[in-house]
Amino acid sequence: MKQILAKCMIMLAFDLSVSAAGQSPLPWIRISADRTHFVRGDSPEPFLIWGVNYDHDAPGRLLEDYWHTEWPTVESDFAEIKALGANTVRIHLQVARFMAAPDKPDAAALKQLARLVRLAETTGLYLDITGLGCYHKPEVPAWYDALDEPARWSTQAAFWQAVAKVCADSPAVFCYDLMNEPILPGDKKETDWLAGEFGGKYFVQRISLDLAGRTRQEVAKAWVDKLTAAIRAVDKRHPITVGVIPWVFVFGGGRPFFHSDPVGENLDFVAVHFYPKKGQVEKALTALKVYDVGKPLIVEEMFPLECSTEELEAFVKESRSFADGYIAFYWGKTSEEYSKEKTIQAAIVANYLTWFQSANPASR
Repeated sequence: MKQILAKCMIMLAFDLSVSAAGQSPLPWIRISADRTHFVRGDSPEPFLIWGVNYDHDAPGRLLEDYWHTEWPTVESDFAEIKALGANTVRIHLQVARFMAAPDKPDAAALKQLARLVRLAETTGLYLDITGLGCYHKPEVPAWYDALDEPARWSTQAAFWQAVAKVCADSPAVFCYDLMNEPILPGDKKETDWLAGEFGGKYFVQRISLDLAGRTRQEVAKAWVDKLTAAIRAVDKRHPITVGVIPWVFVFGGGRPFFHSDPVGENLDFVAVHFYPKKGQVEKALTALKVYDVGKPLIVEEMFPLECSTEELEAFVKESRSFADGYIAFYWGKTSEEYSKEKTIQAAIVANYLTWFQSANPASR
């Protein structure tokens, strides 16, 4: 009962804030004139992205598993995210839910996306829209897996053009992220589009199964260019990126791949996913700096998965001189709710959420 009352109080506070600010449209986020950072509206001041991944709820359900039947939950969650001090929400859209056939977008899913965009507008939150998800492998359509590379890319382009048509006129959309953590094959031909499982989900996806005599750079650039062209045909305003695994950090050296020239020529900013390891904050900072290539740079995923909350805080503080945003995680519960569960895992998440709310550099 107390948890329900607390959520109602959050929603009431949110409703009052919306009423007070209802006459002011959400300012657009854009890339600065010198292409090095984000600004908002007509202000020349740098704008810091401070957000959360809203990828699944506590039981592990993806947003699209419940947004049709439990819309009040989504509204409540957005109010809680706003109360955390976040200004951005990263959502993850699945191919299986948005494409009914190779060239046929799902009208019901697009309608619900439009509803979510309106909710973001009224809540005062920006959306990082990440697409082409295949996180639940058993739900990936057989027809999608059976497509060859050109046909698969065409379906992916159709997905993005349909999504961009819905979102093109909304200032609540921060950006489009073409795919979560895409990878390419090596010299050997692959047979599975998905690579690796973590927590019951498949977060990493191949954009090709066979280089077929091409360089990895040639394949990656062709893929990025095809999808960005599909978006730009209907939306020339919102920034586009690709959220990548920082292989420089994983392997201890090297250079950016998707965000290098000429592969990332048509990407507007850099998005990398960093999970610093215990005792290796400086190593993570050194690797992150490599991705500072003259475009805005955000850490699109971060969490104290293999380090303490204090070390994650140090990572954020020490990278603020060159990073333009940070997106952590929210899974449908507040720190108070996690604190009542009395488990080590819940205590870690509660501590992290408390830090996230208090440490918001975007409010300073």
